Amino acid sequence: MAEPSVWLGVDVGTVRVGVAVSDPSGALATPLVTLARDEPTGRDLAELAALVRERAAVGVVVGLPVTLRGQEGASARMARDYAAALAALIEPVRVELCDERLTTVSAQRALAERGVRGKPRRAVIDQAAAVVLLQHWLDSRRRDERARPTDGGESQ
Repeated sequence: MAEPSVWLGVDVGTVRVGVAVSDPSGALATPLVTLARDEPTGRDLAELAALVRERAAVGVVVGLPVTLRGQEGASARMARDYAAALAALIEPVRVELCDERLTTVSAQRALAERGVRGKPRRAVIDQAAAVVLLQHWLDSRRRDERARPTDGGESQ
């Protein structure tokens, strides 16, 4: 069994940064906080770095917004720059990028199904998107671990 490890998921926007956290077993992502994006001072990056230390996170997954065709634009460059700046602040904690296609759409749908609308939804949509992103990453990681041969030999 893998050693317990907490991961944070981050949905970076121009106005807000949604943050989710995994349980120590790495099975379940839950909303944590929405930070106000503050590019001029980097205050949101400092707050996020403090959360990494506070939660003793072993890694951070930052959403990479790519188009449905898999292309990167200005938003993807912004996410890559954000991830690089965060990595410099929290080294040696890992920072990984994860394709976040449709996470906001999935989060909006889930909130609408629960009847969350208007201002309350805007307040939590970034956290919900971070949860979708992190949960997808955790599930993919678990699938990859199960698919690896454990006997040290070649798989049949």
